[in-house]
Amino acid sequence: MRIPGYGRLWRALPLLCAGLLFVAPTAAPAVEPARFQAAPSAADLAIEFEALLGQHSVLAADLMRSRIRGDDDFVQAANAALGKNTTAMTNLVGQLFGKASADQFSPMWSEHIVTLFSYAGALAAQDTAAQADARKELVEYEQELGDFFAAASHGRLSQKAARAAIVEHVGHLTAQADAYAAKDYTGADQMYRMGYQHTYDLGLTLANALLPAADRATLQQPLWRLRSQLGKLLAEHAALVEDLTRAAVTRSPDFAASGQMINGNTRDLAASIDTLFGAAAAKQFQSLWADHVEQLVAYASAEASGDTGGQARAKTEMADVEKRMGAFLSGATGKRISTADLTAALQKHDMMLMKHADAYASKDYVTAHDVAYDTYQQMFELARTMADAFGATVAAKLPHGGAQTGYGGMAAVVEKR
Repeated sequence: MRIPGYGRLWRALPLLCAGLLFVAPTAAPAVEPARFQAAPSAADLAIEFEALLGQHSVLAADLMRSRIRGDDDFVQAANAALGKNTTAMTNLVGQLFGKASADQFSPMWSEHIVTLFSYAGALAAQDTAAQADARKELVEYEQELGDFFAAASHGRLSQKAARAAIVEHVGHLTAQADAYAAKDYTGADQMYRMGYQHTYDLGLTLANALLPAADRATLQQPLWRLRSQLGKLLAEHAALVEDLTRAAVTRSPDFAASGQMINGNTRDLAASIDTLFGAAAAKQFQSLWADHVEQLVAYASAEASGDTGGQARAKTEMADVEKRMGAFLSGATGKRISTADLTAALQKHDMMLMKHADAYASKDYVTAHDVAYDTYQQMFELARTMADAFGATVAAKLPHGGAQTGYGGMAAVVEKR
């Protein structure tokens, strides 16, 4: 079976290749969180490296899925977002390891994205020969990228370990695409999350191998670990809410699976609160956070139905949740951040997510991706603010590797759908 639009997508491949392969460290300034503007430390840059790698996984998976669906306009917007991410990563590699390393990294990274695109196209066309060719090329790029990082580590990261890490990253992306093409949305979303988490954590693995000893030690300090882990979970939350609201807007068959995917993120966030503040606080947080997600989905669903009254009700409920969550988090920080300031931060977050839903519903995919990109970055600002307010004593409770999961959330959204 040939997916509608596949021919147009195949003819667009040279444009995609040119857009990605032409990325260079001087192509455009990276869009970075404000904290990185003033003499960022190596530890700051390491967390940004984690963030950009995790974002790459999400954007690449979204690109592959849109290619499988034959959604040409979404493909082009997703490609532009990936190009922006690649430019930011290249600039960061240059800051951390020098221009020569950045010049070497950029084309290799871009080539592996182009091949992932080709692999998704072969899935869409059910062309097993093209799939095999793409897999063969991916193996080559995996080896090159692994060798690049191993060489940059000056012996601290073995070639075998570096190659294995890149192989796992690409394996997650191809596996989620395989499942998505087979309409196994639960399996696809499981791999989607695994891919994000692995690729985000890969940033810390690489930083620990590539940075000087003093900088590596900083990354193990409690506040830095909490900034990293909170950023990971909050940024994933933003990405998964956007995936869920897209499914709600289009009433697509992967809606239930998307709900379960964000349910897992809510469990992980609540588990972190449990570790930091105890079970009672985790239970309260889980309930508030689930309400927060539910109202965002209610807003998107009402928009899909043209129900302006439903959208207004969702906004009203959302405002109430923002105030209650602001009060909860303010209490958790010992009032080091006011309820008003935290409520305002949550309002900004929700407004960006609603703006994304509005743009996606109107098929303005460029704006939707721009908003999603900025929302993802904003989560790291919030994570740093919260971690610093919680303080080093609380942060020290977080075990290495993050908290264990164990709480539920947002089940009502799927049940009510």
